[in-house]
Amino acid sequence: MTAMKDLTDSSIVKNILQMALPIAAGMFFQTLYFLIDLYFVAGLGDAAIAGVGAAGNVMFVVFAMTQVLGVGTVALISHAAGRKDQADATLVFNQSLALAATCAAVTLAFGFFGGPLYVKTLGASAATVNAGIQYLHWFLPSLALQFAMVVMGSALRGTGIVQPTMVVQVLTVVLNAVLAPVLIAGWGTGYPMGVAGAGLASSISLAVGVVLMGLYFHRLEKYVGFVRSQWRPQLAVWRRLLRVGLPAGGEFLLMFLLMAVLYWVLRPFGADAQAGFGIGMRMMQSMFLPAMAVAFAAAPIVGQNFAAGKFHRVRETFALATLIGSCIMVLLTLFCQWESPWVIGWFTKDPTALAVGTQYLQVISWNFLASGFVFTCSAVFQGLGNTVPAVVSSASRLISFVLPVLWMSHQPHFAMIQVWYLSVASVALQAAFSLWLVRREFRLRLGPAPAALPA
Repeated sequence: MTAMKDLTDSSIVKNILQMALPIAAGMFFQTLYFLIDLYFVAGLGDAAIAGVGAAGNVMFVVFAMTQVLGVGTVALISHAAGRKDQADATLVFNQSLALAATCAAVTLAFGFFGGPLYVKTLGASAATVNAGIQYLHWFLPSLALQFAMVVMGSALRGTGIVQPTMVVQVLTVVLNAVLAPVLIAGWGTGYPMGVAGAGLASSISLAVGVVLMGLYFHRLEKYVGFVRSQWRPQLAVWRRLLRVGLPAGGEFLLMFLLMAVLYWVLRPFGADAQAGFGIGMRMMQSMFLPAMAVAFAAAPIVGQNFAAGKFHRVRETFALATLIGSCIMVLLTLFCQWESPWVIGWFTKDPTALAVGTQYLQVISWNFLASGFVFTCSAVFQGLGNTVPAVVSSASRLISFVLPVLWMSHQPHFAMIQVWYLSVASVALQAAFSLWLVRREFRLRLGPAPAALPA
C-alpha cells in the first residue's frame, strides 16, 4: 500500500533527486519506444524514416491534450495533498479519468479521419506520405491510451510517488522491444509489417501498461483510488482541471506548430534531409529527459509547499531545480559538440541524412542550457496553479522564430543551418522572458522576497 509523500518539510534537494531519478528513468524508457521503432524503421529506407517522423509529429497534438490532463491533475492533487485534503484529491483523480476517456475518443476520431491529410501536407514524396499514413493508423490506439496512462502517473506524482509509474514504463518498453522486430521485420513470423508494425508494437505495449497501472491503483494505491460513483462528469471539477491544464496544453500545441513549420520549410531539401532532421530531433528530445525530469519533480514540490503556505521553500525549489538542470544541460551540450556524428550514425548511413542530423545536433545543442531553464520555469507555473505565463512564454517564439523562418525560407540561398541558428537565438530570448515571468508571478503570489540576513 502506498501513501502520500509530504514534500513540505524534508530536504528539497533530496526530494528533487529522489523523484527526478525514477521520473528520468521512466521517461527514458518511454522514449525508447520511439528510438526502437526508429532503429528498425531505418532499415526500410529514408522515405520510411521521414514518414514516421512526420506522422509522429502528431504526438505533439496528443501530448498537448495529455498535458492538459497531466498538469491539471498534478497541480490540483499536489495542492490537495499540501492542504491534507484526501477527499478532494480522490475526486480530482476520478474526474481526470472521465475527462481522459472523452479525450481518447476524440483522438481516435480526429486521428483516423484527419491524420492522413496532415501527413500529405508535410511529406516530401509519395513514398513518405504512404509510410506516414500506415504508421499513423496503427499508432493511433497508442496515442489514445496515453490519456489514461498520463492521468494515473500524474495522480501519483502529485502525491510525491513516482516509482510505480517508472516500473510500468520499463515493462512496456521491454515488451515493445520484443514486439518491434517481430512486427516490423517479421522476425520469427515471416510476415514483416514494416512501418505499420512499428505503430502496432507501441499500441500493444501501451495497452499492457494501462492494464498494469489500473491493477496497481485497484490493489495497492490507497491515497487516491477508483471510485465509480465519481466517474460521472462534474463540470465544476473539469473547469478546475482545464483552468490549469489548458494553457499548459497550449505549450505543446505551439511545439507542434514549430515542428510542423520546420518539416514544411525542409521539404525542398528532400526526404533524406527530413530523415536527418527527424533523427536529430528525436535524439535531442531524448537528451532533454534528465532536465525535464528535474522540472517534473519540482512541480509537485512547488505545489505542495505553495498550498501549505511555505513560500520560502517555493523560491528555494526554483533556485535548486534551475541549478541542477543547468549542470545537466551543460554536460549534454559538450557531448553533442563531440559525439553527434556517432549518435546519428546509429540510425542512418545515408550521407545527407547523417550530415543534416549531425549539423542539427551540434548547432541546436547551444540552446540546451536555455531550454532547461524554460522547463524549470514552466514547472514552477504548474506548481503555482497558473500556467498562463508558460504558454505566453512559448507563444513568444511565434514572433522570434516562426515568422522569421517562414520569411527566410523564401529567400535566395536559404540554408538549413540558418534555421538552427535562429532556433538557438529564439530559445535564449524565451529563457530571458520566462525568468521575468517567474519573478513577476512570485511577486504577485508569494509577496516580496525575504531580505537576506546580515553577514
